Amino acid sequence: MQKQVTITLDEAVYDGLRRTVEQDDVSRFIEDLLRPYVLPEARGLSLEEGYRAMAADAVREREAREWGEGIAGDMADEAR
Repeated sequence: MQKQVTITLDEAVYDGLRRTVEQDDVSRFIEDLLRPYVLPEARGLSLEEGYRAMAADAVREREAREWGEGIAGDMADEAR
């Protein structure tokens, strides 16, 4: 069941929201932002748990290492 809420926003924030989110998606956008703060079960992994999960992903780690080494190689080629 859905409930309707009236909120007050600073004009600049409102204008930015209107530029960023389509009219039909405003409620979904705000709900998605609020959900992890107001529903403990929606919070998901803690930051530490998230880092552990990423480190356990061998494919992601390999791709991240390759990307980092590529960036370092690009920097070494830069003229000073």
